[in-house]
Amino acid sequence: MVKSAKRAFVCNECGLDYPRWQGRCSACHSWNVITEIRVTSSPLTAVQNERMRGGYAGSARGTSPVQKLSEISIEMMPRFSSGFQEFDRVLGGGVVPGSAILIGGNPGAGKSTLLLQVICRLAQEMNTLYVTGEESLQQVAMRAHRIGLLSEDLNMLSETSIEQICFLAEHYQPKLIVIDSIQVMYMADIQSSPGSVAQVRETASYLTRFAKKYGVVIVMVGHVTKDGLLAGPKVLEHCIDCSLLLEGDADSRFRTLRSHKNRFGTVNEIGIFAMTAQGMREVNNPSAIFLSRGDELTAGSSVMVLWEGTRPLLVEIQALVDHSITGNPRRVAVGLEQNRLAILLAVLHRHGGLQMSEQDVFVNVVGGVKVTETSADLALLLAMVSSLRAYPLPHDLVIFGEVGLAGEIRPVPSGQERIVEAAKHGFKRAIVPVGNTPKKTIDGMKIYGVKRLVDALATLDEF
Repeated sequence: MVKSAKRAFVCNECGLDYPRWQGRCSACHSWNVITEIRVTSSPLTAVQNERMRGGYAGSARGTSPVQKLSEISIEMMPRFSSGFQEFDRVLGGGVVPGSAILIGGNPGAGKSTLLLQVICRLAQEMNTLYVTGEESLQQVAMRAHRIGLLSEDLNMLSETSIEQICFLAEHYQPKLIVIDSIQVMYMADIQSSPGSVAQVRETASYLTRFAKKYGVVIVMVGHVTKDGLLAGPKVLEHCIDCSLLLEGDADSRFRTLRSHKNRFGTVNEIGIFAMTAQGMREVNNPSAIFLSRGDELTAGSSVMVLWEGTRPLLVEIQALVDHSITGNPRRVAVGLEQNRLAILLAVLHRHGGLQMSEQDVFVNVVGGVKVTETSADLALLLAMVSSLRAYPLPHDLVIFGEVGLAGEIRPVPSGQERIVEAAKHGFKRAIVPVGNTPKKTIDGMKIYGVKRLVDALATLDEF
Protein backbone atom coordinates (compact mmCIF):
# COMPACT_ATOMS: atom_id res chain seq x y z
CA MET A 1 0.00 0.00 0.00
CA VAL A 2 1.18 3.53 -0.76
CA LYS A 3 1.89 5.68 2.27
CA SER A 4 0.18 9.04 2.42
CA ALA A 5 2.60 11.90 3.06
CA LYS A 6 1.79 15.14 4.80
CA ARG A 7 3.90 18.28 4.80
CA ALA A 8 4.09 20.50 7.84
CA PHE A 9 6.21 23.45 8.96
CA VAL A 10 7.17 23.39 12.65
CA CYS A 11 9.12 25.87 14.80
CA ASN A 12 12.18 24.26 16.37
CA GLU A 13 11.97 26.51 19.44
CA CYS A 14 8.32 26.41 20.52
CA GLY A 15 6.85 23.64 18.34
CA LEU A 16 4.13 25.77 16.72
CA ASP A 17 2.77 24.47 13.39
CA TYR A 18 2.41 26.62 10.27
CA PRO A 19 0.67 25.89 6.94
CA ARG A 20 3.63 27.34 5.02
CA TRP A 21 7.19 28.45 5.64
CA GLN A 22 7.98 31.89 7.02
CA GLY A 23 11.12 33.52 8.29
CA ARG A 24 10.02 34.43 11.82
CA CYS A 25 7.93 32.52 14.35
CA SER A 26 4.98 34.61 15.51
CA ALA A 27 4.89 32.85 18.91
CA CYS A 28 8.49 32.91 20.16
CA HIS A 29 9.68 35.66 17.74
CA SER A 30 12.76 33.67 16.67
CA TRP A 31 14.22 33.90 13.19
CA ASN A 32 15.04 31.01 10.84
CA VAL A 33 13.73 28.30 13.19
CA ILE A 34 10.82 26.99 11.06
CA THR A 35 11.63 23.78 9.23
CA GLU A 36 9.67 21.54 6.91
CA ILE A 37 8.83 18.01 8.00
CA ARG A 38 7.06 15.15 6.28
CA VAL A 39 4.67 12.99 8.28
CA THR A 40 3.55 9.71 6.76
CA SER A 41 1.19 7.15 8.21
CA SER A 42 1.48 3.44 7.39
CA PRO A 43 -1.32 0.89 7.84
CA LEU A 44 0.64 -0.84 10.63
CA THR A 45 1.07 2.39 12.58
CA ALA A 46 -2.58 3.28 12.13
CA VAL A 47 -3.57 -0.04 13.70
CA GLN A 48 -1.15 0.53 16.56
CA ASN A 49 -2.46 4.03 17.16
CA GLU A 50 -6.02 2.67 17.20
CA ARG A 51 -4.98 0.11 19.80
CA MET A 52 -3.29 2.85 21.83
CA ARG A 53 -6.45 4.95 21.82
CA GLY A 54 -8.64 1.99 22.77
CA GLY A 55 -7.45 1.54 26.35
CA TYR A 56 -8.31 -1.40 28.57
CA ALA A 57 -12.06 -0.98 28.78
CA GLY A 58 -12.95 1.23 25.86
CA SER A 59 -16.12 0.94 23.84
CA ALA A 60 -16.44 -0.84 20.51
CA ARG A 61 -15.08 2.22 18.71
CA GLY A 62 -12.26 2.78 21.22
CA THR A 63 -13.72 5.89 22.90
CA SER A 64 -13.96 6.64 26.60
CA PRO A 65 -17.40 6.98 28.24
CA VAL A 66 -18.64 10.41 29.31
CA GLN A 67 -18.75 10.89 33.09
CA LYS A 68 -20.17 13.49 35.43
CA LEU A 69 -17.65 15.51 37.40
CA SER A 70 -19.33 14.49 40.68
CA GLU A 71 -19.01 10.79 39.75
CA ILE A 72 -15.24 10.86 39.22
CA SER A 73 -13.28 9.33 42.10
CA ILE A 74 -10.94 11.80 43.78
CA GLU A 75 -9.15 9.29 46.00
CA MET A 76 -5.42 9.77 46.43
CA MET A 77 -3.51 8.11 43.62
CA PRO A 78 -1.26 5.30 44.86
CA ARG A 79 2.44 6.09 44.82
CA PHE A 80 5.56 4.03 45.33
CA SER A 81 8.97 5.17 46.52
CA SER A 82 11.93 5.45 44.18
CA GLY A 83 14.39 4.62 46.95
CA PHE A 84 15.61 8.21 47.24
CA GLN A 85 13.78 10.56 49.61
CA GLU A 86 15.03 13.62 47.72
CA PHE A 87 13.79 12.19 44.41
CA ASP A 88 10.41 11.39 45.95
CA ARG A 89 10.21 14.91 47.36
CA VAL A 90 10.71 16.50 43.94
CA LEU A 91 8.04 14.20 42.44
CA GLY A 92 5.55 15.25 45.11
CA GLY A 93 5.79 12.31 47.51
CA GLY A 94 6.64 9.37 45.25
CA VAL A 95 6.20 7.95 41.77
CA VAL A 96 2.64 7.90 40.38
CA PRO A 97 1.79 4.87 38.19
CA GLY A 98 0.97 5.84 34.62
CA SER A 99 2.96 9.08 34.71
CA ALA A 100 5.40 10.34 32.08
CA ILE A 101 8.50 12.01 33.55
CA LEU A 102 11.15 14.00 31.69
CA ILE A 103 14.60 14.53 33.26
CA GLY A 104 16.99 16.96 31.60
CA GLY A 105 20.45 18.23 32.39
CA ASN A 106 23.86 19.09 31.01
CA PRO A 107 26.18 16.31 29.81
CA GLY A 108 27.87 14.74 32.82
CA ALA A 109 25.33 16.03 35.33
CA GLY A 110 24.46 12.49 36.41
CA LYS A 111 21.08 11.82 34.78
CA SER A 112 21.88 8.29 33.63
CA THR A 113 23.67 7.45 36.86
CA LEU A 114 20.78 8.60 39.02
CA LEU A 115 18.17 6.76 36.96
CA LEU A 116 20.30 3.62 36.89
CA GLN A 117 20.48 3.68 40.68
CA VAL A 118 16.73 4.21 40.96
CA ILE A 119 15.77 1.44 38.55
CA CYS A 120 18.23 -1.03 40.10
CA ARG A 121 16.62 -0.49 43.49
CA LEU A 122 13.11 -0.85 42.11
CA ALA A 123 14.10 -3.95 40.10
CA GLN A 124 14.30 -5.85 43.38
CA GLU A 125 10.61 -5.14 44.05
CA MET A 126 8.95 -4.95 40.61
CA ASN A 127 9.47 -5.65 36.93
CA THR A 128 11.47 -2.84 35.28
CA LEU A 129 13.04 -2.11 31.89
CA TYR A 130 16.03 0.10 31.09
CA VAL A 131 16.18 1.14 27.41
CA THR A 132 19.44 2.64 26.21
CA GLY A 133 19.80 4.18 22.78
CA GLU A 134 23.06 6.11 23.13
CA GLU A 135 25.19 3.60 25.03
CA SER A 136 25.74 -0.09 24.54
CA LEU A 137 24.61 -2.64 27.09
CA GLN A 138 28.24 -3.27 28.03
CA GLN A 139 28.77 0.40 28.87
CA VAL A 140 25.73 0.49 31.13
CA ALA A 141 26.85 -2.74 32.80
CA MET A 142 30.33 -1.29 33.41
CA ARG A 143 28.82 1.78 35.06
CA ALA A 144 26.58 -0.35 37.27
CA HIS A 145 29.56 -2.50 38.28
CA ARG A 146 31.72 0.57 38.95
CA ILE A 147 29.27 2.11 41.41
CA GLY A 148 28.39 -1.23 42.99
CA LEU A 149 24.77 -1.70 41.95
CA LEU A 150 22.84 -4.96 42.29
CA SER A 151 21.53 -5.49 38.77
CA GLU A 152 20.62 -9.19 38.64
CA ASP A 153 16.89 -8.49 38.25
CA LEU A 154 17.12 -5.49 35.89
CA ASN A 155 15.93 -6.00 32.31
CA MET A 156 18.09 -4.22 29.71
CA LEU A 157 17.29 -3.33 26.11
CA SER A 158 19.33 -1.56 23.43
CA GLU A 159 16.78 -0.18 20.98
CA THR A 160 15.79 3.11 19.36
CA SER A 161 12.50 2.16 17.67
CA ILE A 162 9.53 3.27 19.74
CA GLU A 163 7.22 0.74 18.12
CA GLN A 164 9.57 -2.12 19.01
CA ILE A 165 10.08 -0.84 22.56
CA CYS A 166 6.34 -0.61 23.21
CA PHE A 167 5.80 -4.05 21.64
CA LEU A 168 8.36 -5.65 23.97
CA ALA A 169 7.05 -3.67 26.96
CA GLU A 170 3.56 -4.96 26.22
CA HIS A 171 4.97 -8.48 26.37
CA TYR A 172 7.19 -8.15 29.47
CA GLN A 173 4.74 -5.81 31.28
CA PRO A 174 7.22 -3.70 33.31
CA LYS A 175 6.02 -1.24 35.91
CA LEU A 176 8.74 1.32 35.14
CA ILE A 177 10.59 2.06 31.89
CA VAL A 178 13.61 4.36 31.51
CA ILE A 179 14.20 5.80 28.02
CA ASP A 180 17.78 7.08 27.59
CA SER A 181 17.36 9.29 25.71
CA ILE A 182 14.30 10.65 23.90
CA GLN A 183 16.44 12.49 21.32
CA VAL A 184 17.71 9.24 19.75
CA MET A 185 14.33 7.50 19.55
CA TYR A 186 12.39 7.41 16.30
CA MET A 187 9.13 6.22 14.74
CA ALA A 188 9.12 4.47 11.38
CA ASP A 189 6.27 6.49 9.89
CA ILE A 190 7.94 9.87 10.56
CA GLN A 191 10.13 10.79 7.61
CA SER A 192 12.78 12.75 9.51
CA SER A 193 15.96 11.99 11.40
CA PRO A 194 15.98 11.14 15.15
CA GLY A 195 16.17 14.22 17.32
CA SER A 196 14.18 16.41 14.93
CA VAL A 197 11.11 18.31 15.98
CA ALA A 198 8.69 15.80 14.50
CA GLN A 199 10.44 12.74 15.93
CA VAL A 200 10.79 14.16 19.44
CA ARG A 201 7.20 15.33 19.52
CA GLU A 202 5.66 12.13 18.16
CA THR A 203 7.82 9.73 20.17
CA ALA A 204 7.13 11.54 23.44
CA SER A 205 3.40 11.66 22.67
CA TYR A 206 3.39 7.96 21.78
CA LEU A 207 5.18 7.02 25.03
CA THR A 208 2.82 9.19 27.08
CA ARG A 209 -0.22 7.44 25.61
CA PHE A 210 1.39 4.08 26.30
CA ALA A 211 2.01 5.09 29.93
CA LYS A 212 -1.60 6.21 30.44
CA LYS A 213 -3.04 3.07 28.86
CA TYR A 214 -1.03 0.44 30.70
CA GLY A 215 -0.32 2.33 33.94
CA VAL A 216 3.42 2.20 33.33
CA VAL A 217 5.81 4.85 34.65
CA ILE A 218 7.98 6.09 31.78
CA VAL A 219 11.03 8.21 32.59
CA MET A 220 12.58 9.96 29.59
CA VAL A 221 16.05 11.51 29.56
CA GLY A 222 16.30 14.77 27.61
CA HIS A 223 19.32 16.68 26.38
CA VAL A 224 19.93 20.34 27.19
CA THR A 225 20.90 22.96 24.63
CA LYS A 226 23.66 25.55 25.06
CA ASP A 227 21.03 27.98 26.39
CA GLY A 228 20.19 25.61 29.26
CA LEU A 229 16.80 24.60 27.84
CA LEU A 230 15.52 21.15 27.03
CA ALA A 231 16.23 20.30 23.42
CA GLY A 232 13.17 19.78 21.24
CA PRO A 233 9.87 21.61 20.90
CA LYS A 234 7.96 22.98 23.86
CA VAL A 235 5.15 20.56 23.17
CA LEU A 236 7.43 17.91 24.65
CA GLU A 237 6.96 19.54 28.05
CA HIS A 238 3.24 19.97 27.48
CA CYS A 239 2.42 16.30 26.94
CA ILE A 240 4.35 14.92 29.92
CA ASP A 241 3.33 14.99 33.59
CA CYS A 242 6.60 16.00 35.26
CA SER A 243 9.54 17.99 33.93
CA LEU A 244 12.68 17.81 36.08
CA LEU A 245 16.06 19.44 35.56
CA LEU A 246 19.31 18.19 37.11
CA GLU A 247 21.62 21.16 37.60
CA GLY A 248 25.19 21.39 38.83
CA ASP A 249 28.48 23.12 38.06
CA ALA A 250 31.31 21.12 36.54
CA ASP A 251 33.63 22.00 39.43
CA SER A 252 31.12 21.08 42.14
CA ARG A 253 30.10 17.62 43.26
CA PHE A 254 26.65 18.73 44.36
CA ARG A 255 23.64 18.41 42.04
CA THR A 256 20.22 20.05 42.34
CA LEU A 257 17.15 18.30 40.98
CA ARG A 258 14.40 20.87 40.41
CA SER A 259 10.83 20.37 39.19
CA HIS A 260 9.64 22.86 36.56
CA LYS A 261 6.32 21.12 35.97
CA ASN A 262 4.53 18.59 38.15
CA ARG A 263 0.91 17.55 37.85
CA PHE A 264 1.14 15.51 41.06
CA GLY A 265 3.05 17.85 43.36
CA THR A 266 4.59 21.23 44.04
CA VAL A 267 6.44 23.14 41.34
CA ASN A 268 10.00 24.39 42.04
CA GLU A 269 10.61 21.66 44.62
CA ILE A 270 14.30 20.78 44.82
CA GLY A 271 16.32 17.77 45.86
CA ILE A 272 20.03 17.91 46.65
CA PHE A 273 22.41 15.13 45.61
CA ALA A 274 26.17 14.65 45.81
CA MET A 275 28.15 12.93 43.05
CA THR A 276 30.54 10.39 44.57
CA ALA A 277 32.57 7.41 43.36
CA GLN A 278 29.62 5.20 44.36
CA GLY A 279 27.12 7.20 42.33
CA MET A 280 24.62 9.81 43.45
CA ARG A 281 24.08 10.21 47.19
CA GLU A 282 21.16 12.24 48.53
CA VAL A 283 21.77 15.12 50.94
CA ASN A 284 19.10 15.10 53.63
CA ASN A 285 20.28 18.32 55.32
CA PRO A 286 21.32 20.71 52.51
CA SER A 287 21.35 23.77 54.79
CA ALA A 288 24.34 22.37 56.66
CA ILE A 289 26.30 22.20 53.38
CA PHE A 290 25.47 25.69 52.18
CA LEU A 291 26.35 27.13 55.60
CA SER A 292 29.79 25.58 55.92
CA ARG A 293 31.42 28.85 56.97
CA GLY A 294 34.65 29.32 58.86
CA ASP A 295 34.96 30.47 62.44
CA GLU A 296 36.41 33.83 61.45
CA LEU A 297 33.92 36.65 60.89
CA THR A 298 34.18 38.30 57.48
CA ALA A 299 32.50 41.43 56.16
CA GLY A 300 30.03 41.14 53.32
CA SER A 301 28.43 37.84 54.33
CA SER A 302 24.82 37.27 55.43
CA VAL A 303 22.57 34.24 55.86
CA MET A 304 19.00 34.10 54.60
CA VAL A 305 16.23 31.48 54.50
CA LEU A 306 14.84 30.52 51.10
CA TRP A 307 11.57 28.67 50.64
CA GLU A 308 12.06 26.01 48.00
CA GLY A 309 8.91 24.02 47.28
CA THR A 310 7.72 22.72 50.63
CA ARG A 311 10.77 23.26 52.84
CA PRO A 312 13.04 26.11 54.00
CA LEU A 313 16.67 26.25 52.94
CA LEU A 314 19.40 28.32 54.58
CA VAL A 315 21.96 29.79 52.19
CA GLU A 316 24.77 32.31 52.48
CA ILE A 317 24.96 35.45 50.36
CA GLN A 318 28.33 37.13 49.85
CA ALA A 319 28.90 40.68 48.66
CA LEU A 320 32.09 42.50 47.73
CA VAL A 321 32.01 46.28 47.40
CA ASP A 322 35.29 47.80 46.22
CA HIS A 323 36.36 51.13 44.77
CA SER A 324 36.20 51.11 41.00
CA ILE A 325 39.36 52.03 39.11
CA THR A 326 37.38 52.75 35.95
CA GLY A 327 34.70 55.30 35.18
CA ASN A 328 32.10 52.58 34.68
CA PRO A 329 31.66 50.51 37.90
CA ARG A 330 30.83 46.83 37.43
CA ARG A 331 27.69 45.09 38.72
CA VAL A 332 28.05 41.30 38.77
CA ALA A 333 25.46 38.94 40.27
CA VAL A 334 25.91 35.14 40.41
CA GLY A 335 22.86 33.19 41.54
CA LEU A 336 20.71 36.35 41.66
CA GLU A 337 18.94 38.49 39.08
CA GLN A 338 21.08 41.26 37.64
CA ASN A 339 18.14 43.66 37.34
CA ARG A 340 17.16 43.02 40.94
CA LEU A 341 20.64 44.05 42.07
CA ALA A 342 20.37 47.35 40.19
CA ILE A 343 16.98 48.07 41.80
CA LEU A 344 18.27 47.36 45.31
CA LEU A 345 21.28 49.65 44.80
CA ALA A 346 18.93 52.47 43.80
CA VAL A 347 16.71 51.84 46.84
CA LEU A 348 19.77 51.80 49.12
CA HIS A 349 20.87 55.17 47.74
CA ARG A 350 17.47 56.83 47.86
CA HIS A 351 16.10 55.48 51.16
CA GLY A 352 19.25 54.35 52.96
CA GLY A 353 21.54 57.28 52.24
CA LEU A 354 24.38 55.04 51.00
CA GLN A 355 25.76 55.64 47.53
CA MET A 356 27.76 53.02 45.61
CA SER A 357 27.99 54.73 42.25
CA GLU A 358 31.82 54.71 42.42
CA GLN A 359 32.20 51.13 43.69
CA ASP A 360 32.26 47.79 41.95
CA VAL A 361 29.62 45.47 43.39
CA PHE A 362 29.96 41.69 43.19
CA VAL A 363 27.38 39.40 44.80
CA ASN A 364 27.30 35.61 44.93
CA VAL A 365 25.12 32.87 46.40
CA VAL A 366 27.31 30.22 48.00
CA GLY A 367 26.91 26.64 46.81
CA GLY A 368 25.65 27.42 43.31
CA VAL A 369 22.07 27.99 44.48
CA LYS A 370 19.91 30.15 42.20
CA VAL A 371 17.70 32.56 44.14
CA THR A 372 14.53 33.59 42.31
CA GLU A 373 12.31 34.83 45.14
CA THR A 374 12.33 38.35 46.56
CA SER A 375 12.87 37.26 50.18
CA ALA A 376 16.63 37.64 49.57
CA ASP A 377 16.38 41.43 49.09
CA LEU A 378 17.04 42.46 52.69
CA ALA A 379 19.86 39.94 53.21
CA LEU A 380 21.55 41.12 50.02
CA LEU A 381 21.29 44.78 50.97
CA LEU A 382 22.72 44.24 54.45
CA ALA A 383 25.54 42.13 53.01
CA MET A 384 26.49 44.98 50.68
CA VAL A 385 26.33 47.45 53.57
CA SER A 386 28.54 45.12 55.62
CA SER A 387 31.13 44.99 52.85
CA LEU A 388 31.00 48.76 52.28
CA ARG A 389 31.53 49.54 55.96
CA ALA A 390 33.97 46.62 56.47
CA TYR A 391 31.81 45.56 59.40
CA PRO A 392 31.12 41.81 59.76
CA LEU A 393 27.63 40.68 60.64
CA PRO A 394 27.17 38.34 63.63
CA HIS A 395 27.51 34.63 62.98
CA ASP A 396 24.19 33.86 64.64
CA LEU A 397 22.15 36.36 62.59
CA VAL A 398 19.67 35.37 59.88
CA ILE A 399 17.94 37.85 57.56
CA PHE A 400 15.06 37.71 55.10
CA GLY A 401 12.46 40.10 53.71
CA GLU A 402 11.35 41.80 50.49
CA VAL A 403 12.38 45.41 49.90
CA GLY A 404 9.97 47.68 48.02
CA LEU A 405 10.84 50.66 45.85
CA ALA A 406 9.64 53.02 48.58
CA GLY A 407 12.08 51.51 51.08
CA GLU A 408 9.45 49.46 52.91
CA ILE A 409 10.17 45.92 54.11
CA ARG A 410 7.39 43.62 52.95
CA PRO A 411 6.55 40.25 54.55
CA VAL A 412 7.20 36.99 52.72
CA PRO A 413 5.26 33.70 52.79
CA SER A 414 5.98 31.08 55.49
CA GLY A 415 7.84 33.54 57.69
CA GLN A 416 7.44 31.63 60.95
CA GLU A 417 8.60 28.36 59.37
CA ARG A 418 11.74 30.12 58.14
CA ILE A 419 12.53 31.41 61.63
CA VAL A 420 11.99 27.98 63.18
CA GLU A 421 14.35 26.41 60.63
CA ALA A 422 17.01 29.01 61.46
CA ALA A 423 16.61 28.30 65.17
CA LYS A 424 17.19 24.58 64.52
CA HIS A 425 20.59 25.41 63.03
CA GLY A 426 21.70 27.45 66.04
CA PHE A 427 20.85 31.00 64.97
CA LYS A 428 20.01 33.31 67.88
CA ARG A 429 18.99 36.54 66.14
CA ALA A 430 16.84 37.36 63.12
CA ILE A 431 16.02 40.56 61.18
CA VAL A 432 12.64 40.02 59.55
CA PRO A 433 9.70 42.15 58.34
CA VAL A 434 7.24 43.21 61.01
CA GLY A 435 4.53 41.18 59.29
CA ASN A 436 6.60 38.00 59.75
CA THR A 437 7.29 38.37 63.46
CA PRO A 438 5.85 35.30 65.22
CA LYS A 439 3.04 35.74 67.71
CA LYS A 440 4.64 33.27 70.10
CA THR A 441 8.21 33.60 71.25
CA ILE A 442 10.71 31.09 69.93
CA ASP A 443 13.11 29.75 72.53
CA GLY A 444 16.63 31.07 72.08
CA MET A 445 15.71 33.38 69.20
CA LYS A 446 15.56 37.18 69.39
CA ILE A 447 13.46 38.70 66.61
CA TYR A 448 14.01 42.20 65.22
CA GLY A 449 10.97 43.31 63.23
CA VAL A 450 11.61 46.16 60.77
CA LYS A 451 9.20 48.22 58.68
CA ARG A 452 11.57 50.22 56.53
CA LEU A 453 15.12 50.02 55.25
CA VAL A 454 16.33 52.70 57.66
CA ASP A 455 15.07 50.54 60.55
CA ALA A 456 17.12 47.59 59.33
CA LEU A 457 20.23 49.77 59.02
CA ALA A 458 19.67 51.12 62.52
CA THR A 459 19.36 47.57 63.83
CA LEU A 460 22.84 46.79 62.51
CA ASP A 461 24.26 49.58 64.67
CA GLU A 462 22.98 47.73 67.78
CA PHE A 463 25.18 44.69 67.15
